[in-house]
Amino acid sequence: MWKLPQPIDDINSQYVQEARARHDQLTKPPGSLGFLEEIGIRLAGIQENILPDVDSAAVVVMAADHGVTEEGVSAFPSEVTVQMVLNFMNGGAAVNALARNAGADVHVVDIGVKSDIPNAAQFTERPGSRLWIDKVRYGTANMAKEPAMTRAEAEEALQVGWRMGETLYNQGYKMVALGEMGIGNTTASAAITSLLANVPVDQITGTGTGLSAAGVRQKVATIQRAIELHNPNSADPIDVLAKVGGLEIAGLAGLTLACAAYRIPVVVDGFITGAAALAAVRMDERVRSYLFASHQSVEPGHQVVLEALGLRPLFDFSMRLGEGSGAALALPVLKAAARVLREMATFAEAGVADGK
Repeated sequence: MWKLPQPIDDINSQYVQEARARHDQLTKPPGSLGFLEEIGIRLAGIQENILPDVDSAAVVVMAADHGVTEEGVSAFPSEVTVQMVLNFMNGGAAVNALARNAGADVHVVDIGVKSDIPNAAQFTERPGSRLWIDKVRYGTANMAKEPAMTRAEAEEALQVGWRMGETLYNQGYKMVALGEMGIGNTTASAAITSLLANVPVDQITGTGTGLSAAGVRQKVATIQRAIELHNPNSADPIDVLAKVGGLEIAGLAGLTLACAAYRIPVVVDGFITGAAALAAVRMDERVRSYLFASHQSVEPGHQVVLEALGLRPLFDFSMRLGEGSGAALALPVLKAAARVLREMATFAEAGVADGK
């Protein structure tokens, strides 16, 4: 089993208690900010600071291709992956607009796109939002016929994600949102979720980028065939990632683990990033407390993932885009939760009677 380069600690319960006590002293009825208070309190426990600060945020979009697209499981061709990476780098995707709205940088990691990124050099030397080339291989194999990747490659992808987390920590980011790009990755996510959450494939497989009903049936059959062929060990998340996963999903799992180790809160997007987060939690249960669910996707498997993670989404806008769009949209809410603890006055400071 791949070993964590650095241990993960639980969030600090002392700071959780102190932040909760501070909330009760702020100029408002106790608990009147509802779930926003719970978010801020957990941020305090993560950062070990009753005045948490998550203003410096990054959206990390891991990009990779999937050999299983040969089976007709996606409405879009694999060529769209590299085209969308260029769109991200030119600032034209939904995640770019939503990240700008949140005051967050967008970091795109080519961990397994099946072709090289054209003119990549112009995007890899930027300050702030930039492209990182850390390719494990040129896309996964077709999991309906052979394992998606070797175990060594899955572990390398985890390590790529871990390194990205270390880099973001060293650059001073205080919050990370998970994003992805990879045609075919809802297929891999359904396979991973079925195994790690012990739920039948047909209950978690959706339309992805827009499959017809017949396409969804084909997708379900393909996933079931891959699982029967490779018999992944559901108690071994790395085996699952290697046999039926994706490079970007493994990379996101490694990133999530690193963020938890460095006490950085992680905002999960939709189904694909949720599957990655679930893999990370199965590798180390302590990761769970560092996760925040941004939204409830319309992908049927996402509800299963959220239940397995025990997370309450911030909103349900019937989104199903991916990219990290929902996570980017949620960033201002987490910033607000931290700002309330930092900037609201206590009754004593404001000279307001506390109603007791």
